[in-house]
Amino acid sequence: MAVRNVLLVCLRPNTNVKFTRNLSSTRSRLNQKFNKPIAGNELARSGGIASMFRLPIQQTVEGLDVCYVGIPLDIGVSNRTGTRLGPRQIRTESVMIRSYNGGTGAAPFESLQVADIGDVHINLYDLKKACKDISDFYKTKIMPFNCVPLTLGGDHTLSYPVLQAIAEKHGPVGLIHVDAHNDVADTMMGEKIAHGTPFRRCVDEGLLDCKRVIQIGLRGSLYDSKGHQWQKDQGFRIVRGEECWHKSMTPLMEEVRQQMGDGPVYISFDIDALDPGYAPGTGTPEIGGLTPIQSLEIVRGCKGLNIVGGDLVEVSPPFDTAGTTALIGANLLFEMLCVLPGVKYYPVL
Repeated sequence: MAVRNVLLVCLRPNTNVKFTRNLSSTRSRLNQKFNKPIAGNELARSGGIASMFRLPIQQTVEGLDVCYVGIPLDIGVSNRTGTRLGPRQIRTESVMIRSYNGGTGAAPFESLQVADIGDVHINLYDLKKACKDISDFYKTKIMPFNCVPLTLGGDHTLSYPVLQAIAEKHGPVGLIHVDAHNDVADTMMGEKIAHGTPFRRCVDEGLLDCKRVIQIGLRGSLYDSKGHQWQKDQGFRIVRGEECWHKSMTPLMEEVRQQMGDGPVYISFDIDALDPGYAPGTGTPEIGGLTPIQSLEIVRGCKGLNIVGGDLVEVSPPFDTAGTTALIGANLLFEMLCVLPGVKYYPVL
């Protein structure tokens, strides 16, 4: 499909935040048939190829507004392994996702062309090489085509090379980082690249607009009393897990939208932000975490922002015996799709 850049300025209902998006020509999109998940009444949910939401699989992002891409990485972890199997299991559990968001009225498959483009081929014996593989793939295969990547992880190391590609196109981005851990260590066991260091490296390379960074859900024991001081010194806003207990995240997300403004925003959601009672299948679990409802409120609260990419990381299927962690991950990736610029909305009945 031939694609040309058309600047579309949209105004979301119930918000004054404008955002822009490059879409296909108006005429071609009026006649376009959009990809949709295969319904359970068309093909049994136990059947078919396990693509994301059972969407078509493409080798390239040509003609796509949004792509789902997996990064089967776990050689950056510090505790339990298994996140290399995360993308595959998230796809398997995504079979429950339907075309329409009954909670928000979003109908992403009526307004955006979406497909699964498979996994990035990475070197699982060399973490630095794997990061280069990821960065090169996004820089050459996704970002030149005005396609928004939503990434299935994989350990959190991957956010660093993905953001290298995102920032090369968009400049320094705002970051909504949902996690139990701050991931801003300078080194882990003497190494600069690991799943606890990605956002330190991003700051080092100027990939983030630090005044537009928020970390939500940080909790657990620390190595010392200044465990979160470094990112505060950079200008990050910190919302500790204890500040989230027994409350809705909706008021917080109103503040986040003001903080992010009109600039490009990346969402990075570590599944260990949730309490392990809900999401046990992860490598570094911490008690006292978010609920699935709070997680939905956070992602839905991103509606109206200029979101240029996102990831859902740290799902480890070997520790997810009932599949609930991957199921939550699949749903949150659907919710990220639903808040992207250009999504069509219906009134909720």
